[in-house]
Amino acid sequence: MVGNPENRRVALFADAVRAAGLPAPRVVAWTDVLRAGGGDFDDDEIVRIDSPGENPEADRILRGAQDPTRVEGSARWYARFMAAVSGLRGGVRLDDPGDLAVLFDKRLCHAVLDAAGVPVPASPTSGPRGIAVRGWDDVRAAMRGHRMSRLFVKPAHGSSASGVLAVESGGGGRIRATTSVARAADGSLYNSLRVRRYEREQDIAAVVDALAPDGLHLERWLPKASQDGRAADLRVVVVAGRATHAVVRTSRSPLTNLHLGGRRGDVQAARQAFEAAGARWADVLGVCERAAACFPRTLCVGVDLLPAVGWRRAAVGEVNAFGDLLPGLTGLPGSGSEGLDTYATQVAAVLRDFAPQRTGTAHA
Repeated sequence: MVGNPENRRVALFADAVRAAGLPAPRVVAWTDVLRAGGGDFDDDEIVRIDSPGENPEADRILRGAQDPTRVEGSARWYARFMAAVSGLRGGVRLDDPGDLAVLFDKRLCHAVLDAAGVPVPASPTSGPRGIAVRGWDDVRAAMRGHRMSRLFVKPAHGSSASGVLAVESGGGGRIRATTSVARAADGSLYNSLRVRRYEREQDIAAVVDALAPDGLHLERWLPKASQDGRAADLRVVVVAGRATHAVVRTSRSPLTNLHLGGRRGDVQAARQAFEAAGARWADVLGVCERAAACFPRTLCVGVDLLPAVGWRRAAVGEVNAFGDLLPGLTGLPGSGSEGLDTYATQVAAVLRDFAPQRTGTAHA
């Protein structure tokens, strides 16, 4: 696979390959691919593409910023990432370039899911009638025009909650945004591990106006179910069309990402809550499988599932191309991946579905 050699993602996947009795995979570094504008593989080589994140040099090439904590530059990141992916030649791909182009544009991804009948939050920025968001004034207009007093503002090409704002308005012109974005005195934006609130509209407008040139996606903020008094959602990993792993994420803020202070919840308790509300667990996982089916040429995706208040139904918030980093988590009961982590599950799927290429080299 193409990845960052020093990264734990590569190490975990390589461990899974060796555990399956295969030779250790060769790592093709993202920095080499980005500098060369692509790379070549033999036709029988199985090629996995992993995240270029957490490598300062790769981020500098992709984003064009010296500081990897900067938020701005996601449109440049997307263009350069897709150019590099398009420059990979040969091999049997586990990640389709066309799928990746959609997965890394939240507006396109939302539109594809919606067109396929996958439940998603309402959005004025996706689909053929999607509006362009040029700044805070457009967000305010969308809030009025679509009667969205609470919404998420997301960079179209962002990940890991970078640049995301959970915006809520109230009577008397009150407005508040919850986000991990820190704004410096000169107006530049930085990712932070501390979730904060902006309660002055001019501050919120300044953040949104700085993000807008990279493209923004708006979604209605759906009230989520809770577990132990904390807002809850699920990350469900789908491999080869089947939901195999799930983790519940809980938080006291609207952002449940684990690196922002979210905590792992209880999957069994979530299943029981769904079933107590009259939902079938298989149908809940089926929503995630339907979302993954929109990207049939990509082996594995991570689906963010938003359970509604009362656990009666759920919607898909996002589909993540690199959403399989759940160290130590083994498969769901009945998934066929019991005892296997997300990487071992993918290796098993490759050996099962790509048997003619088993003698080829796995590239990590």
